[in-house]
Amino acid sequence: MEHWDVEDTAFWETHGGRVANRNLWISIPSLAMGFAIWMMWGMITTQMQNLGFPFTVDQLFTLTAISGLSGATLRIPASFMIRIAGGRNTIFLTTALLMIPALGTGLALMNPQTPFWVFQALALLSGIGGGNFACSMSNISTFFPKAQQGYALGMNAGLGNFGVTTMQILVPLVMTVGLFGVLAGAPMPLQSTSGTLIGRIEAGTDAWIQNAALIWLVFLIPLALACWFGMNNLRTITPQPGSPASAFGKILGFYGVGIVTSVVGVLTLGWISMWVALPVTILLTLAALRSLPGNIKPAIQQQFSIFSNKHTWSMTVLYILTFGSFIGFSAALPLSINVIFGNMMDVAADGSLIRVPNPDAPSALTWSWMGAFVGALIRPVGGWISDKVGGSIVTQIISAIMVVASIATGYVMMLAYNAADPNQYFWIFLALFIVMFAASGIGNGSTFRSIGVIFDTQQKGPVLGWSSAIAAYGAFIAPQVIGGQIKAGTPELAMYGFAVFYALCLVVNWWFYLRSNAYVKNP
Repeated sequence: MEHWDVEDTAFWETHGGRVANRNLWISIPSLAMGFAIWMMWGMITTQMQNLGFPFTVDQLFTLTAISGLSGATLRIPASFMIRIAGGRNTIFLTTALLMIPALGTGLALMNPQTPFWVFQALALLSGIGGGNFACSMSNISTFFPKAQQGYALGMNAGLGNFGVTTMQILVPLVMTVGLFGVLAGAPMPLQSTSGTLIGRIEAGTDAWIQNAALIWLVFLIPLALACWFGMNNLRTITPQPGSPASAFGKILGFYGVGIVTSVVGVLTLGWISMWVALPVTILLTLAALRSLPGNIKPAIQQQFSIFSNKHTWSMTVLYILTFGSFIGFSAALPLSINVIFGNMMDVAADGSLIRVPNPDAPSALTWSWMGAFVGALIRPVGGWISDKVGGSIVTQIISAIMVVASIATGYVMMLAYNAADPNQYFWIFLALFIVMFAASGIGNGSTFRSIGVIFDTQQKGPVLGWSSAIAAYGAFIAPQVIGGQIKAGTPELAMYGFAVFYALCLVVNWWFYLRSNAYVKNP
């Protein structure tokens, strides 16, 4: 579209609103599929453990973390795609690319002897779904006026985040039936009890774990077509997208950079530590993007101006608080339930305490969807409230709630891990996690509102993408931190550490946006 001015009331009412909403309602299910494929490893690894795949708990947590690392890293280049390749071109191709990890993972899961490195590669490619959030949010932010930024971004992200919940509900169900017949291979018998939304599934029951990935192809094919024929490129945002083939080449080049640096990050993770892997991956990605040749280079350098704005950094910290928590807990919760409540303390013959299987353990596949469901459902409400009272007030309230809830959750995890009957702590454990999911979901809406108000039209898209990229490392950090502390026998320390960070966010939000002489008062 050649002309686009959503701050012009007449244009918005006669033409702009209709086009904007059409793009929004195609964007939402496409983003939901991205979240589903990115986050499916939390559920898949839980069922892999139930089916007796020959991998350790550490390795299974690592698959979830690799997907998280890749999805976060790919958000960095995805942040800059819209202004270089165009909205329709970008959302179509990034949606279509999701078919690769969906099909590949389904094929790999048909054989429990598939090498671990194959699953690592597929988890890495699943990060495409995580990367899609940055370009999707950047794109939708350009279609709506400032007065509706909280609504539009809250709807896109909030309903898009239902991809996590949809996945957590749908995956356990589709694994119980042979949906695709002989095309999807044979089932495998469960070695441990499992479950779905509607109940417990006993050991010995057949399961089609491959359906956890193959099911998404049913939705992706029509969605890719809808993106191509129903969405728009905006000339005012992307002056020179080039031909579709040229735009696709740019997008693939951007994601190629992210895949390569993600591989470096995974290798660094294996050689050194998580806290080295993260900055190395981020810095390498930025350096690689800055050195891209041709007419991409000046466009990238122009968008890199966001890094000289102090609000880019303050809002990135606050977005880690909200979205980082949501996506990190979504990734780590299923396997955490399996490990913490799937075993219990018992006294060995020599009098020492040992952990043994819990025969009445709650199924992660039955309960873990609830947190992400609440967090996604309430996110548009957070945006709506923030449009009325201001984003930073809402952010401050949810930050305080998350400090308290995180400390309480850590204490309950400690009790459950060391209990002879951990089941007595399960409901309070789940309730506390739901509180944190709800608070993070409301906070997602409030931070979107603040970004939409603080930054101008040219900067808000890249800032949304960048901040969401860094926050998305929560999907990498949470499984690593929680998994490491569970292995050490001190799961509570992970949650206490998160509480310290949430307290820091209280200070940052107050200093920048709520004190009497704040830089921008309650945006």
